[in-house]
Amino acid sequence: MITKFLEALYTKVFINIIIGNLQTTIYVEVCSKKEVEQSIRKSFDTTVMNSKMYEFIQTYVKESPFFYISILDKSRHQGAIPTCTVSEMKKFCDINSSEYRCFSKDWAYYTSEYDLTAIKLEYRNIGIDFIFSPFVILTNFFKDKIDNSLSMFVLIEDNYLSFTVFENSRLLYAKYLDMDNHKDDDNLMIDSPAYDDLSFEMEGIDLEEVSLEDDSMVFDDFANIEELDEGDTIDEFSEEQEVKPIVVKDVDVSHDGFNEDYQRFSLIQSSLNTFYKDSKYDSKFIEIIYIADGVGVSPDLKNYLEEEMFLSVYVRKIDLAISLCDLAKAEANEI
Repeated sequence: MITKFLEALYTKVFINIIIGNLQTTIYVEVCSKKEVEQSIRKSFDTTVMNSKMYEFIQTYVKESPFFYISILDKSRHQGAIPTCTVSEMKKFCDINSSEYRCFSKDWAYYTSEYDLTAIKLEYRNIGIDFIFSPFVILTNFFKDKIDNSLSMFVLIEDNYLSFTVFENSRLLYAKYLDMDNHKDDDNLMIDSPAYDDLSFEMEGIDLEEVSLEDDSMVFDDFANIEELDEGDTIDEFSEEQEVKPIVVKDVDVSHDGFNEDYQRFSLIQSSLNTFYKDSKYDSKFIEIIYIADGVGVSPDLKNYLEEEMFLSVYVRKIDLAISLCDLAKAEANEI
């Protein structure tokens, strides 16, 4: 009761960290009750904490005793699995070395304890209150579609994709996809004569032992953030169809190498084939894909998916920093 009274006297400050490929973006909202008094966005040419970032964050930390620092999880060893039963989780990931949270009774998301420790160590001078999974952001962003369709849902970030398949809010399959690792796979292909003209280029954390505190991690289920524009809704297909691997016909690619959108297309195509072929998953034939675009993809990606995989494609831009902030505000209200 006393805390709630004090919160009414002070503003709340939400500091949100998004790590990109070459930059880190910090988005700050200063809120009074339910209104946003001020919003600030600043980018830094670094992907690790430095003195300029620290000073910028401290400027807003000093404004109120009620401040919350959040970060979007970019750990390579993370994912989501179609169960929240511990005994079944081991079929999908090494749950003994992971921290997991159940989003619902049917599915969970996880990150390796090592990666979580690395995040806490990197930001130990400011402290992290919330580490949010990209799968939570994706699920909330497309909540109305996820609840009522059988479709693929993909969140696109710098260098990463969060790939999921949902059927009426039930997770069927998920994979966190690293474009850098995909480039390595492509390099193996380039060794063959058919790829002589194509080329690619390709961080690890040296971490001392740091203890993990369970209460420093907060993940949760939140309300829908945003709905699709009117006119985006489409009828679900009703007939059972035979599930077959996707066969991709030849695609023209420049001699400069696969562009990023072709890499994304290849990752999506490969992940869908895994969903179809792996007996661990309840495979269903997929005709629709919804994409939350956090980087500004070109029309090529939509064209690849439509023309080569015969999918109905719906792309909607997402502001990752604002979406992260919305989750932090929802979580702070539950404290």
